[in-house]
Amino acid sequence: MSREDSDIRVEDYLNDKLQTAADLDNIDALLENVLKQQDLLKRQLEEAVITLEEATRASKDHSARVLEQAQRFEKQQIDIDRRLLIVTRSETSDDAVLKFDATMEKIRKLDVAKGYMKLLAEVDTLEELAARDNRAHASKSAEGPLVLLPVEVMVKPLELRFKYHFDGDRPTNRVDKPEYFLSHVVSLLNTYDEFFAIYLQPILQGHFQRSSLALTSVYVDSTSALITALLPMLRRKISAFLPRIAKQPQLLSHFIHELVAFDVSIKDEWAYDGGNAVESWRGLAWEVLVQQDWFGAWLNVEKNCEDSAWPLTADELADATTVALSRYQNIIEEQKSSDIDYDSVDSGATKPTYGAIRVNDLLETITDRYRPLSSFSQKLRFLIDIQIAIFDKFHARLQGSLEAYLTITSSIARTVQGVSKEDQAQLQGIGGLERLCRVYGSAEYLEKKMQDWSDDVFFLELWDELQDRARRNATGEGLAGPMSLEDVADRTSSNVGSEEDSGGLFDEIAGAYRRLRIRTESIIQDMLIYRIRDTLRPYSRINPWSSLSSDTSSNSTAVALTAELDTTIQQLDSYFLFLYKVLAQAPLRRIVRQLALSLQAFFWDNILMRNSFSFSGAAQLARDLDAIWNVMDKYLGQGQGAIGMRKLKEALILLTLPISGSENKDEDDQETMGLWEAEHKIFKSNESGREVLEGLGLEVLSEADARNVLERRIELGH
Repeated sequence: MSREDSDIRVEDYLNDKLQTAADLDNIDALLENVLKQQDLLKRQLEEAVITLEEATRASKDHSARVLEQAQRFEKQQIDIDRRLLIVTRSETSDDAVLKFDATMEKIRKLDVAKGYMKLLAEVDTLEELAARDNRAHASKSAEGPLVLLPVEVMVKPLELRFKYHFDGDRPTNRVDKPEYFLSHVVSLLNTYDEFFAIYLQPILQGHFQRSSLALTSVYVDSTSALITALLPMLRRKISAFLPRIAKQPQLLSHFIHELVAFDVSIKDEWAYDGGNAVESWRGLAWEVLVQQDWFGAWLNVEKNCEDSAWPLTADELADATTVALSRYQNIIEEQKSSDIDYDSVDSGATKPTYGAIRVNDLLETITDRYRPLSSFSQKLRFLIDIQIAIFDKFHARLQGSLEAYLTITSSIARTVQGVSKEDQAQLQGIGGLERLCRVYGSAEYLEKKMQDWSDDVFFLELWDELQDRARRNATGEGLAGPMSLEDVADRTSSNVGSEEDSGGLFDEIAGAYRRLRIRTESIIQDMLIYRIRDTLRPYSRINPWSSLSSDTSSNSTAVALTAELDTTIQQLDSYFLFLYKVLAQAPLRRIVRQLALSLQAFFWDNILMRNSFSFSGAAQLARDLDAIWNVMDKYLGQGQGAIGMRKLKEALILLTLPISGSENKDEDDQETMGLWEAEHKIFKSNESGREVLEGLGLEVLSEADARNVLERRIELGH
């Protein structure tokens, strides 16, 4: 600022402050104020000078640092260029930069790949965590649905009471009485179910009715919620209880039986589905047998393999299938096991042995044991490893008894084994017949039981599930646990896996019993035929048939029975009386029918066709055959004996024709055809012969047979 400008500003200031004479009085204050401002300006100027000096120094320092950094950077750049030339083996820095950029691009891609690998590792970690969570969730699901917290709090006192009774040394905590703590839970349900239904049910419905759990019974039904809350304490008790009975087979068997019964009660009586309305609740027994792997030990207990250790491994269990079942052995070793039981079945049914009935009772008990199981494989293994195995053993026993009978009664046995004729005769009499009927009655009884079981809903459902699994199993392996389709088919039915609707679980073993029954029936027939025909040998040697008598009556009842036939009649009556007590009418008639056909052939070939007959001789033969037929009628019904020998019956009608028709009249006082007339027409032609036979009511006898019969009459002189 120039001096002139400064003066002008001072003048303007004074003019502004001293405009009147009164302003001169304030000149001192004005001067003082001016001095103060001057001092202030001086201080500001001094501070500005100091600041300028500091800024100047800082600027110089910064310039020096920048210069130093620039020099250092230049040196580094020169060093980098030199090293780049060396690394890239380039002649110029531009070439080196291009090559270096290419290398850096590769490094960048490597970093990207490394990033992807890190992401994949993180994905694997997440998958492992998810799998761990799923396993934990599955474990919780296996133990049952989550318990509602309020209900869990409400059952705490009940749990304390349960522990008091069943976790200490109280008399109620007994290893041989698992039904105590199981029934206690049921008692709790009976006691508190009504309270929960009144006070808790409305709350549950109001809370869950609009949620995704509205259809889950364990959350919307007070009874199911209570059961769900009580099951954890029962699971803890079972986990502590099982090791205590693991080495005591009978206690383990009893516990599983009681646990299965408890499951059935909870599911059926309390309609508990475990929160799964589709598959339903599998039960605590399923958790013990499948999840905790106690099924092998329990199955072996039910088979009573006494020499096995506890608990069994899968291989030990497979080996145990060949060990005799102790309960079955006890049955067949009883003194009365082979005796015929006349009282346990209807009077008109075939009588089985005590052993067969006891075996059936045992198998029905076993069925009740595994009927409530939810696992298909477990039920099928019970069926095959126990029930069918016992059937096989008993079949082998019956088969062995039959083979022993055949061996003893054979001629080889008398020569090789030294069996006396008396022992053989006893086995060929009532004693032998009783032995055969034991086999027959037992086989028929168990065969019918298997047929009844095949129609049972439980076995029908098991068969349907087996067929469904077999048809969907392409490889045939692992059809039911370790068993293949072929293994199952060999033990149950050849129709397993086929598209046919026929078949059942007991086809194979029932077929074996059926074949044994049929074979035994055939042996009974052969035995009777042999014994009766043997008694007829003396009868076949007599020849009184052609003797003449003054009595020409055709009434056979007026003729005395031939003495040589007494033994035959007595044995027939004895055999038929025994068979009548032991067999039902159907097999009895089949056996007697075959015997009748054999006797008819014997009388036809050895008596009728080998001898000549007078009228009295023919009447004697008719009298003897009437005696045989009467014995048959006594046990089979009127007329059954003659029906079994119808051809022989018709031959006797023709053989006993009177010489003249006038000598014999029917009930209507009409003359019957005489011998001469019948002989003339029968030998005339087949047509006239058939007319004669039809007129006499003979339907089975042929024209040739009729001529052969008439030739036996000595009066005709053929």
